[in-house]
Amino acid sequence: MEHFGLSHILYEPDKYSPDTLDLLADEEAREYWLNTCEKLVEKYVNFALSNTEDPTVEIRALKFKTCYVEALKELRINPLAHGQLTIRLLLDVNETCLRSQGFFDLWKQQKLYENEAALSSLAGRLTEIDGLADDRQRWTELCRGVLAGNMFDWGAQAVTSILNCGLYEALQKIQKRPWLYDGLEKWIDKLEKTVHHCAAIFVDNSGVDIVLGILPFVRGLLLRGTSVILCANEWPALNDVTNVELEEVLQRASLICPILGAAMATGDLVVRSSGQRGPCLDLRTISVGLCSEMKMRGVDLIILEGMGRALHTNLNARLAVDSLKLAVVKNAWLAQRLGGPLFSVIFIYEDKPSETN
Repeated sequence: MEHFGLSHILYEPDKYSPDTLDLLADEEAREYWLNTCEKLVEKYVNFALSNTEDPTVEIRALKFKTCYVEALKELRINPLAHGQLTIRLLLDVNETCLRSQGFFDLWKQQKLYENEAALSSLAGRLTEIDGLADDRQRWTELCRGVLAGNMFDWGAQAVTSILNCGLYEALQKIQKRPWLYDGLEKWIDKLEKTVHHCAAIFVDNSGVDIVLGILPFVRGLLLRGTSVILCANEWPALNDVTNVELEEVLQRASLICPILGAAMATGDLVVRSSGQRGPCLDLRTISVGLCSEMKMRGVDLIILEGMGRALHTNLNARLAVDSLKLAVVKNAWLAQRLGGPLFSVIFIYEDKPSETN
C-alpha cells in the first residue's frame, strides 16, 4: 500500500506505522492519555472564553466540551470505535470537535503576538550565534536553540509556567547533556564530512520555536549550501505554525536577516504545506505536491521537530535519507516511560539506511 512516491522518504514504506504508542495494546498508556485529554478540555474551554468577545462563544465552548468528553467516553467503552487508538487519533478528534463548533483557529491571536515578540529578538540571537568561536560550538548552540524553542507549546501541560518567558529561560530548563537520546556529536561529525543538498524540515510551534529556534538553524544550513523546504501544517492545530503564517513570518525575517532574504529570492528557501490537519505527522498523508517536490529537489535530509512529529509519531520510523528527530519531552509520564526526567531531550541523528546496512 505504498503512497505516491514515498520510497524516497521512507526506507520501507509498506512497513511504516507513524504511531509510537498503540493505546489498544497498552492499557496503562490508554488510561493515562484518555485522562490527560479529558483534563485538557478545561484548558481549551477557558482559552476560548478568554479570547473572544463573540456572544455565542460560551454555548459553542460548552458544545465543544460535550463533543470531546463524549468521544473520550465512547473510546473508554469501545477502544476500537475508530479502528485504532493512538495519541494522534485523540488529538485529531479534539481538533474535529473544535472545528465542529466554529473554533477553527483558537490560538490565532496568540500566535501573531508570539511571532511578533520573537521576531524582535531574532537579530540579537543571530549575532550571538555568529560570535561563537568555531563551527562545533555554533552547531551545538543552534541545536540547543531548536530544543529550547520547542518548549513553547500550548498543547503541553508542563510548560505553562515558561510560556511567558523567553528562549534563555527555556535553554536553562532543558535537560543537561548527556541527553536522553544524544546524537549531537554524531550529527556534528556528519556536518564536518557532508554538505546536504536539500533539507525538508517539518516544523512545530509558532513564536520562539519557529523564529528563534528553527530559523537560525535554517540559516546555518543555508550558509553551508544546503537548500531548505520548511513544511508546515495546512490547517491550524494548537499553536502550530501554518504554512500561510510561516510565509508571513519569513517575509518579516528576511528584512532582519539578508541570508534568509537572499535564499528566498533564489528559491533555496521555500515554505510548503505538509497537508496535515493535526499536531502529529503521518508521512503517508503528506501532499502529493510536496512529495514530488522533495524528490525533484533531491532532499537528502529530513528533520522532524517536536513531540507531535518526532515522538508521538515517527520516533521509530526509518527514513530513506539522513534524518534528525528533535523534541523536548514536555510530559512527565512520557518522560518516565522513556526512562528520563521531565524536559528530557530527544536528539536522534540517523544516516540513511544504505550507509549502515
